[in-house]
Amino acid sequence: MTYVWGRRNEDVRMSMLGVITFTAPYLPWVMLAFGFLVGNPIDMSLVGIAVGHAYYFLEYVYPVVAEVRGWGRKRVLVPPTFLRYLCGEEVERVRMNALDNGYDQHLHQE
Repeated sequence: MTYVWGRRNEDVRMSMLGVITFTAPYLPWVMLAFGFLVGNPIDMSLVGIAVGHAYYFLEYVYPVVAEVRGWGRKRVLVPPTFLRYLCGEEVERVRMNALDNGYDQHLHQE
């Protein structure tokens, strides 16, 4: 989440302990360096940065490139329908389709 937030908010200026000033995309790397300085292992931080980079690329960069080049598959990380239904997204889409098709008229009759 830190990696993606940093990439999406590139202009945010941050400070670490009031000493080091940097922009948001460098936050994961500053946290990695700080963790290393205090003696924490860096392997999980590197895995987090790699996973964050992969997610950012597949969610935000790849769809733009696919659109520009005319590739068929625009989004790679599409959640399954049952998961969207559990989270309420699919229900909202079905409801909005019903509203668009005029199926809500019986709700407005008195």
